[in-house]
Amino acid sequence: MAIASQKDFFSGLMFAAVGGSFAWGAQSYQVGGAARMGPGYFPLMLGIILAILGVIITFKSFTQGGPSGDKIGSFAWRPLGFVLGANLAFGALLVGLPSLGFPAMGLIVAIYALVFIASMAQPGMKFKSTLILATILAAGSYGAFVKLLNLQFPVWPAFLTN
Repeated sequence: MAIASQKDFFSGLMFAAVGGSFAWGAQSYQVGGAARMGPGYFPLMLGIILAILGVIITFKSFTQGGPSGDKIGSFAWRPLGFVLGANLAFGALLVGLPSLGFPAMGLIVAIYALVFIASMAQPGMKFKSTLILATILAAGSYGAFVKLLNLQFPVWPAFLTN
């Protein structure tokens, strides 16, 4: 039996693997029942649904596909590296790395770094539009998380607030 869509086949396998691992990991928590849910109930049900969806997509990949077989293209390393790096930088800048002696830079600096690093994933990054986006996200995040939700985490670099 030939695969009609490689994209659907591998995405279905990925969904099934992620869903199965979530369902398996949720068993270490108290699951409970539908009337009295424990902390493991939601990840277990979500994992099962995701795994079932993955199996359905994998089976459909054998029958449905484009005329070219929906081949998988080359792997996009640049976007993967910059987006993952942006998230790691955000976490490190937000709270710092005390074990390495790196101080917390706060929410505003972390968001600017996140946006600028992630925008480098796209070739031909435009500085002005990235700066506007970072400013809007920083202001919105400050308003939502610090002012409205009263979350307690550093907003500015530690050396500016001491």
